[in-house]
Amino acid sequence: MTSLLKIQEPSTPEPPQRPSLVAFLELGFRPLYLCGALWAMVAVSLWVFAPSLLQGMVAGVFWHAHEMFWGFIAAITVGFLLTATSNWTGMNPLQGPALGALVLLWATARLGFLWPGAVAFAVASTADLLFIAMAALAIGRCLLARQSRHNYLLVLMLLGMGSANAAYLYACWHQLDYSVVMHYFFTGMLCMAAIALLIARRVIPFFATRALPQLNVSRHTRSGQWQAGLAACGILVWQFGPGPWAAPLFAAAGLLTLWHVMAWKPWAVLRTPLLWILYLGYAGLGLGLWAAAAYALGWTARMSWPVHLLGMAGFGALIVGMITRTALGHTGRALVADRSMVCSYGLVFCAVVLRLVALGASTHPVPWLHASATCWVLAFAVYLWRFLPMLVRPRADQRPGKPVPLQRRPH
Repeated sequence: MTSLLKIQEPSTPEPPQRPSLVAFLELGFRPLYLCGALWAMVAVSLWVFAPSLLQGMVAGVFWHAHEMFWGFIAAITVGFLLTATSNWTGMNPLQGPALGALVLLWATARLGFLWPGAVAFAVASTADLLFIAMAALAIGRCLLARQSRHNYLLVLMLLGMGSANAAYLYACWHQLDYSVVMHYFFTGMLCMAAIALLIARRVIPFFATRALPQLNVSRHTRSGQWQAGLAACGILVWQFGPGPWAAPLFAAAGLLTLWHVMAWKPWAVLRTPLLWILYLGYAGLGLGLWAAAAYALGWTARMSWPVHLLGMAGFGALIVGMITRTALGHTGRALVADRSMVCSYGLVFCAVVLRLVALGASTHPVPWLHASATCWVLAFAVYLWRFLPMLVRPRADQRPGKPVPLQRRPH
């Protein structure tokens, strides 16, 4: 594969066009980046500042964990994979009414989990599981048609996330023990970590050499295969075997992740925000895997450490970087981060640091938690303020009435 996600460079920009539903439902990133960023704000605000409004059958910390992962992170992941698949295969997995139906499933689940009662829970659970299943089916159909075998693992991991979601919701419905519910949750997070590692290891070197031609970095294919294998084996052992046996697998995958970061010469991208935010997120995944190893060994009794390192330092940083860069490229704009984008990166970084401080605070953690939540909400509010006008309009370099055709990229 010569690239994971090639983005057509913009030509001379046209005057801004009017918002268009056709353009909005053209590729998966448009509605799902918008929904995911909005839900990142709403879910954290409800959990931290208005928890009394959480009246659904999945409430408290279970709702927070579920909605930040299968609500926020899953929406962004699906949006990215739908868009990337169109580049890998030249086939658009979902667009128009079909993409609208997928977004409607996602929105139905989010509202249903807030509504009290068993019927609302059943409707929300069904919609949530269909959301991931429909996305996996659409992506898998395109990959099979083009025989993109090296990307089949992504579909399997998506299905793994969906299976973990089903088990999590079943456990919540039957009010199983806290440790059982959170075990299913962490299994889903680990599947997402495997997806993020696979994608980031491919795109970061490509993006880096594209932005800085003098920077010669490798995708580290061989060590990446070991990394993916170790992570996958760790997930299987975590799910079906004794927990401590998963620890060395997670630790080794984390070590390879951090080695990749250093091999990619992070000091060379300090003046390129679109790159250093991705480097930070990839390093966060490595640290999160180490924390997962420590948790599996019983060195820390709190799952909060690996969850927030993976979820905020890893996924959070990668997400804010990817939804910026890919949105710029796929809307026909220059791949340059302006001050508002750098501000959102800085706010996410502050949110991560403050949340970890809150975890480590033996007394008075609430002010740190509130400060972290405020930074997080502001980060995605800035993103929406900057990118909402782009996401609802046709490409800046697209003539009215002249759609940009999908072209199959080498892989």
